[in-house]
Amino acid sequence: MKKILFLVLLGLASLASARGPAREPYHLIPGQFGPNSSPDGNSIFLDAPDGLILVDTGRHPEHSQRLLDYARERGRPIVAIFNTHWHLDHTTGNGMVRAAFPRVQVYASNAIDGALPTFLQHNREDMQRRLAAGEIPEARREEVNRFLAVMDHPEPLRPTRPVLRSGMQRIGGRRLQVNLAQFAATEGDVWLYDPATRVVIAGDLVVTEVPFMDTACAEGWRHALDAIASVPFTTLIPGHGEPMDHARFLAWRTAFDNLLDCGASDRAKAECVAGWRRDAAVFMRPGRERLVDSMVGYYLDTRLRAAPEEREHYCRPLHA
Repeated sequence: MKKILFLVLLGLASLASARGPAREPYHLIPGQFGPNSSPDGNSIFLDAPDGLILVDTGRHPEHSQRLLDYARERGRPIVAIFNTHWHLDHTTGNGMVRAAFPRVQVYASNAIDGALPTFLQHNREDMQRRLAAGEIPEARREEVNRFLAVMDHPEPLRPTRPVLRSGMQRIGGRRLQVNLAQFAATEGDVWLYDPATRVVIAGDLVVTEVPFMDTACAEGWRHALDAIASVPFTTLIPGHGEPMDHARFLAWRTAFDNLLDCGASDRAKAECVAGWRRDAAVFMRPGRERLVDSMVGYYLDTRLRAAPEEREHYCRPLHA
Protein backbone atom coordinates (compact mmCIF):
# COMPACT_ATOMS: atom_id res chain seq x y z
CA MET A 1 0.00 0.00 0.00
CA LYS A 2 2.80 2.39 0.91
CA LYS A 3 4.58 1.50 -2.32
CA ILE A 4 1.45 2.27 -4.39
CA LEU A 5 0.96 5.58 -2.59
CA PHE A 6 4.60 6.47 -3.22
CA LEU A 7 4.24 5.71 -6.93
CA VAL A 8 1.06 7.81 -7.14
CA LEU A 9 2.75 10.77 -5.46
CA LEU A 10 5.79 10.35 -7.70
CA GLY A 11 3.55 10.37 -10.75
CA LEU A 12 1.78 13.55 -9.60
CA ALA A 13 5.11 15.23 -8.96
CA SER A 14 6.34 14.26 -12.42
CA LEU A 15 3.12 15.58 -13.98
CA ALA A 16 3.48 18.89 -12.14
CA SER A 17 7.09 19.12 -13.27
CA ALA A 18 6.11 18.42 -16.87
CA ARG A 19 3.51 21.19 -16.78
CA GLY A 20 6.14 23.67 -15.62
CA PRO A 21 5.89 26.33 -12.96
CA ALA A 22 2.53 27.77 -11.95
CA ARG A 23 1.31 30.62 -14.11
CA GLU A 24 1.47 34.15 -12.76
CA PRO A 25 -1.89 35.53 -11.56
CA TYR A 26 -1.69 38.14 -14.33
CA HIS A 27 -0.50 38.42 -17.92
CA LEU A 28 1.96 41.25 -18.59
CA ILE A 29 2.54 42.71 -22.04
CA PRO A 30 5.57 44.91 -21.42
CA GLY A 31 5.76 48.43 -22.73
CA GLN A 32 8.83 49.79 -24.46
CA PHE A 33 10.82 52.98 -24.11
CA GLY A 34 13.49 53.34 -26.76
CA PRO A 35 15.79 56.33 -27.11
CA ASN A 36 14.19 57.48 -30.39
CA SER A 37 10.49 56.92 -29.79
CA SER A 38 7.77 57.78 -27.33
CA PRO A 39 7.05 55.03 -24.80
CA ASP A 40 4.30 52.51 -24.35
CA GLY A 41 3.35 51.75 -20.77
CA ASN A 42 2.99 48.23 -19.43
CA SER A 43 -0.35 46.53 -20.09
CA ILE A 44 -1.68 43.91 -17.68
CA PHE A 45 -4.49 41.39 -18.08
CA LEU A 46 -6.43 39.91 -15.16
CA ASP A 47 -8.90 37.07 -15.54
CA ALA A 48 -12.43 37.61 -14.25
CA PRO A 49 -15.54 35.41 -14.40
CA ASP A 50 -17.09 37.59 -17.11
CA GLY A 51 -13.99 38.06 -19.27
CA LEU A 52 -10.66 39.89 -19.21
CA ILE A 53 -9.77 43.02 -17.26
CA LEU A 54 -7.13 45.10 -19.07
CA VAL A 55 -5.03 47.71 -17.31
CA ASP A 56 -3.66 50.36 -19.72
CA THR A 57 -3.69 50.12 -23.50
CA GLY A 58 -0.40 51.64 -24.72
CA ARG A 59 0.34 54.26 -27.35
CA HIS A 60 1.48 52.58 -30.57
CA PRO A 61 -0.86 50.43 -32.69
CA GLU A 62 1.63 47.56 -32.58
CA HIS A 63 1.36 47.43 -28.79
CA SER A 64 -2.42 47.70 -28.78
CA GLN A 65 -2.68 44.97 -31.44
CA ARG A 66 -0.81 42.62 -29.10
CA LEU A 67 -3.56 43.21 -26.55
CA LEU A 68 -6.28 42.28 -29.03
CA ASP A 69 -4.29 39.25 -30.17
CA TYR A 70 -4.00 38.00 -26.60
CA ALA A 71 -7.75 38.35 -26.01
CA ARG A 72 -8.47 36.44 -29.22
CA GLU A 73 -5.96 33.71 -28.32
CA ARG A 74 -7.75 33.31 -24.99
CA GLY A 75 -11.16 33.40 -26.65
CA ARG A 76 -12.41 35.82 -24.00
CA PRO A 77 -13.85 39.34 -24.31
CA ILE A 78 -12.22 42.36 -22.73
CA VAL A 79 -14.96 43.52 -20.36
CA ALA A 80 -13.13 46.32 -18.55
CA ILE A 81 -10.29 48.74 -19.21
CA PHE A 82 -8.54 50.48 -16.35
CA ASN A 83 -6.50 53.54 -17.26
CA THR A 84 -4.13 54.20 -14.38
CA HIS A 85 -3.79 57.81 -15.59
CA TRP A 86 -4.41 59.88 -18.70
CA HIS A 87 -0.88 59.99 -20.19
CA LEU A 88 -1.21 58.86 -23.80
CA ASP A 89 1.32 56.03 -23.52
CA HIS A 90 -1.32 54.34 -21.31
CA THR A 91 -4.56 55.41 -23.03
CA THR A 92 -4.14 55.83 -26.80
CA GLY A 93 -4.97 52.16 -27.39
CA ASN A 94 -8.41 52.66 -25.84
CA GLY A 95 -9.77 53.43 -29.29
CA MET A 96 -8.64 50.12 -30.82
CA VAL A 97 -9.82 48.08 -27.85
CA ARG A 98 -13.20 49.82 -27.66
CA ALA A 99 -13.72 49.34 -31.39
CA ALA A 100 -13.07 45.60 -31.03
CA PHE A 101 -15.14 45.26 -27.83
CA PRO A 102 -17.88 47.92 -27.97
CA ARG A 103 -19.40 46.86 -24.63
CA VAL A 104 -16.17 47.30 -22.66
CA GLN A 105 -16.36 49.67 -19.67
CA VAL A 106 -13.54 52.16 -19.04
CA TYR A 107 -12.55 52.86 -15.44
CA ALA A 108 -10.37 55.91 -14.81
CA SER A 109 -10.32 59.19 -12.92
CA ASN A 110 -11.87 62.29 -14.44
CA ALA A 111 -8.46 63.99 -14.66
CA ILE A 112 -8.56 63.75 -18.46
CA ASP A 113 -11.18 66.53 -18.44
CA GLY A 114 -8.62 68.97 -17.06
CA ALA A 115 -5.76 67.69 -19.20
CA LEU A 116 -7.48 67.97 -22.59
CA PRO A 117 -7.94 71.78 -22.68
CA THR A 118 -4.59 72.51 -20.95
CA PHE A 119 -1.55 70.22 -21.10
CA LEU A 120 -2.70 68.22 -24.11
CA GLN A 121 -4.00 71.27 -25.98
CA HIS A 122 -0.67 73.03 -25.51
CA ASN A 123 1.12 69.94 -26.84
CA ARG A 124 -1.26 69.83 -29.79
CA GLU A 125 -0.58 73.45 -30.71
CA ASP A 126 3.17 72.89 -30.40
CA MET A 127 3.07 69.78 -32.62
CA GLN A 128 0.99 71.56 -35.25
CA ARG A 129 3.43 74.46 -35.29
CA ARG A 130 6.44 72.15 -35.57
CA LEU A 131 4.83 70.11 -38.35
CA ALA A 132 4.07 73.26 -40.32
CA ALA A 133 7.65 74.46 -39.85
CA GLY A 134 9.10 71.13 -41.00
CA GLU A 135 10.73 70.55 -37.62
CA ILE A 136 9.41 67.01 -37.11
CA PRO A 137 11.72 64.30 -38.53
CA GLU A 138 10.13 62.02 -41.09
CA ALA A 139 10.47 59.04 -38.75
CA ARG A 140 8.30 60.77 -36.10
CA ARG A 141 5.56 62.21 -38.31
CA GLU A 142 3.33 59.15 -38.24
CA GLU A 143 3.38 59.19 -34.44
CA VAL A 144 2.68 62.93 -34.31
CA ASN A 145 -0.21 62.62 -36.78
CA ARG A 146 -1.65 59.82 -34.66
CA PHE A 147 -1.48 62.07 -31.61
CA LEU A 148 -3.30 64.83 -33.49
CA ALA A 149 -5.98 62.36 -34.61
CA VAL A 150 -6.53 61.29 -31.01
CA MET A 151 -6.87 64.92 -29.99
CA ASP A 152 -9.47 65.43 -32.73
CA HIS A 153 -11.55 62.58 -31.27
CA PRO A 154 -10.66 62.16 -27.58
CA GLU A 155 -13.88 60.43 -26.55
CA PRO A 156 -12.25 56.97 -26.12
CA LEU A 157 -9.95 58.46 -23.47
CA ARG A 158 -12.82 59.37 -21.18
CA PRO A 159 -14.07 56.91 -18.56
CA THR A 160 -17.49 55.35 -18.80
CA ARG A 161 -17.19 54.44 -15.10
CA PRO A 162 -15.30 57.29 -13.38
CA VAL A 163 -13.25 56.35 -10.31
CA LEU A 164 -14.18 58.97 -7.74
CA ARG A 165 -12.86 57.39 -4.53
CA SER A 166 -10.95 54.39 -3.22
CA GLY A 167 -12.76 51.21 -2.28
CA MET A 168 -13.51 47.58 -3.13
CA GLN A 169 -15.32 47.02 -6.42
CA ARG A 170 -16.52 43.97 -8.31
CA ILE A 171 -15.23 44.26 -11.87
CA GLY A 172 -16.35 41.63 -14.36
CA GLY A 173 -17.24 39.46 -11.38
CA ARG A 174 -13.80 39.82 -9.72
CA ARG A 175 -13.24 41.76 -6.49
CA LEU A 176 -10.48 44.35 -6.66
CA GLN A 177 -9.43 47.20 -4.41
CA VAL A 178 -9.57 50.25 -6.68
CA ASN A 179 -7.57 53.18 -5.32
CA LEU A 180 -7.55 56.83 -6.32
CA ALA A 181 -4.43 58.91 -5.62
CA GLN A 182 -5.15 62.59 -6.17
CA PHE A 183 -2.44 65.03 -7.29
CA ALA A 184 0.42 62.57 -7.62
CA ALA A 185 1.93 61.64 -11.01
CA THR A 186 -1.21 63.27 -12.44
CA GLU A 187 -4.30 64.91 -11.01
CA GLY A 188 -5.87 61.49 -10.55
CA ASP A 189 -3.91 58.22 -10.55
CA VAL A 190 -5.74 54.90 -10.24
CA TRP A 191 -3.90 51.91 -8.80
CA LEU A 192 -5.21 48.43 -8.10
CA TYR A 193 -4.67 45.87 -5.39
CA ASP A 194 -5.90 42.30 -5.72
CA PRO A 195 -6.10 40.87 -2.19
CA ALA A 196 -6.58 37.33 -3.50
CA THR A 197 -3.19 37.24 -5.24
CA ARG A 198 -1.55 40.15 -3.35
CA VAL A 199 -0.65 41.94 -6.60
CA VAL A 200 -0.45 45.73 -6.93
CA ILE A 201 -0.75 47.39 -10.34
CA ALA A 202 0.75 50.82 -9.73
CA GLY A 203 0.75 52.63 -13.08
CA ASP A 204 3.27 55.48 -13.24
CA LEU A 205 3.31 55.94 -9.49
CA VAL A 206 6.28 53.59 -9.92
CA VAL A 207 8.52 53.87 -13.01
CA THR A 208 11.73 51.95 -12.55
CA GLU A 209 14.39 53.91 -14.44
CA VAL A 210 13.07 57.47 -14.02
CA PRO A 211 9.82 58.72 -12.46
CA PHE A 212 7.96 60.65 -15.18
CA MET A 213 7.30 64.04 -13.55
CA ASP A 214 5.85 66.04 -16.45
CA THR A 215 2.52 66.50 -14.63
CA ALA A 216 3.65 65.65 -11.10
CA CYS A 217 2.75 66.99 -7.69
CA ALA A 218 5.76 65.84 -5.69
CA GLU A 219 4.29 65.75 -2.20
CA GLY A 220 1.05 64.15 -3.37
CA TRP A 221 3.14 61.49 -5.06
CA ARG A 222 4.88 60.77 -1.76
CA HIS A 223 1.50 60.27 -0.08
CA ALA A 224 0.46 57.84 -2.84
CA LEU A 225 3.59 55.78 -2.28
CA ASP A 226 2.81 55.74 1.46
CA ALA A 227 -0.57 54.19 0.63
CA ILE A 228 1.00 51.55 -1.63
CA ALA A 229 3.62 50.71 1.00
CA SER A 230 0.85 50.04 3.54
CA VAL A 231 -0.64 47.25 1.40
CA PRO A 232 0.62 43.68 2.05
CA PHE A 233 1.49 42.94 -1.56
CA THR A 234 4.01 40.39 -2.77
CA THR A 235 4.27 41.65 -6.38
CA LEU A 236 4.04 45.18 -7.77
CA ILE A 237 3.78 45.87 -11.49
CA PRO A 238 5.05 49.38 -12.35
CA GLY A 239 3.86 51.56 -15.20
CA HIS A 240 7.20 50.97 -16.93
CA GLY A 241 9.74 48.30 -16.06
CA GLU A 242 9.73 44.81 -14.60
CA PRO A 243 7.57 43.58 -11.70
CA MET A 244 9.15 43.85 -8.26
CA ASP A 245 8.65 42.46 -4.79
CA HIS A 246 7.98 44.54 -1.68
CA ALA A 247 11.66 44.93 -0.80
CA ARG A 248 12.56 46.24 -4.25
CA PHE A 249 9.62 48.63 -4.13
CA LEU A 250 10.93 50.04 -0.85
CA ALA A 251 14.36 50.46 -2.47
CA TRP A 252 12.77 52.36 -5.38
CA ARG A 253 10.74 54.47 -2.99
CA THR A 254 13.89 55.39 -1.05
CA ALA A 255 15.54 56.50 -4.30
CA PHE A 256 12.44 58.56 -5.14
CA ASP A 257 12.36 60.23 -1.72
CA ASN A 258 16.07 60.99 -1.91
CA LEU A 259 15.61 62.63 -5.32
CA LEU A 260 12.78 64.83 -4.05
CA ASP A 261 14.81 65.78 -0.97
CA CYS A 262 17.84 66.64 -3.10
CA GLY A 263 15.67 68.68 -5.43
CA ALA A 264 14.39 70.70 -2.48
CA SER A 265 17.93 71.34 -1.20
CA ASP A 266 20.70 73.66 -2.37
CA ARG A 267 22.90 70.76 -3.47
CA ALA A 268 24.33 70.90 -6.98
CA LYS A 269 22.15 69.56 -9.77
CA ALA A 270 24.89 67.12 -10.79
CA GLU A 271 24.90 65.72 -7.25
CA CYS A 272 21.15 65.07 -7.39
CA VAL A 273 21.46 63.34 -10.77
CA ALA A 274 24.34 61.20 -9.53
CA GLY A 275 22.36 60.36 -6.40
CA TRP A 276 19.44 59.01 -8.42
CA ARG A 277 21.77 56.93 -10.55
CA ARG A 278 23.38 55.51 -7.43
CA ASP A 279 20.16 54.86 -5.51
CA ALA A 280 18.22 53.43 -8.47
CA ALA A 281 21.12 51.62 -10.15
CA VAL A 282 19.51 48.20 -9.70
CA PHE A 283 16.56 49.30 -11.87
CA MET A 284 18.55 50.61 -14.84
CA ARG A 285 19.44 48.86 -18.06
CA PRO A 286 23.01 49.10 -19.42
CA GLY A 287 23.59 51.84 -21.94
CA ARG A 288 20.80 54.08 -20.65
CA GLU A 289 22.95 56.30 -18.45
CA ARG A 290 22.89 59.39 -20.67
CA LEU A 291 19.15 59.16 -21.21
CA VAL A 292 18.48 58.74 -17.48
CA ASP A 293 20.80 61.63 -16.55
CA SER A 294 19.13 63.87 -19.12
CA MET A 295 15.62 63.09 -17.90
CA VAL A 296 16.45 63.49 -14.20
CA GLY A 297 18.16 66.80 -14.93
CA TYR A 298 15.15 67.97 -16.94
CA TYR A 299 12.73 67.18 -14.12
CA LEU A 300 14.96 68.92 -11.59
CA ASP A 301 14.89 72.07 -13.71
CA THR A 302 11.23 72.03 -14.74
CA ARG A 303 9.49 70.52 -11.71
CA LEU A 304 11.50 70.06 -8.54
CA ARG A 305 13.41 73.35 -8.80
CA ALA A 306 10.97 75.40 -10.80
CA ALA A 307 9.46 78.60 -9.42
CA PRO A 308 7.02 77.97 -6.53
CA GLU A 309 3.96 78.65 -8.68
CA GLU A 310 5.13 76.15 -11.29
CA ARG A 311 6.00 73.52 -8.67
CA GLU A 312 2.44 73.76 -7.32
CA HIS A 313 0.80 73.89 -10.75
CA TYR A 314 -0.17 70.21 -10.76
CA CYS A 315 -1.10 70.13 -7.06
CA ARG A 316 -4.53 71.58 -7.85
CA PRO A 317 -7.16 70.93 -10.54
CA LEU A 318 -6.24 71.91 -14.08
CA HIS A 319 -8.45 74.47 -15.74
CA ALA A 320 -8.71 75.71 -19.31
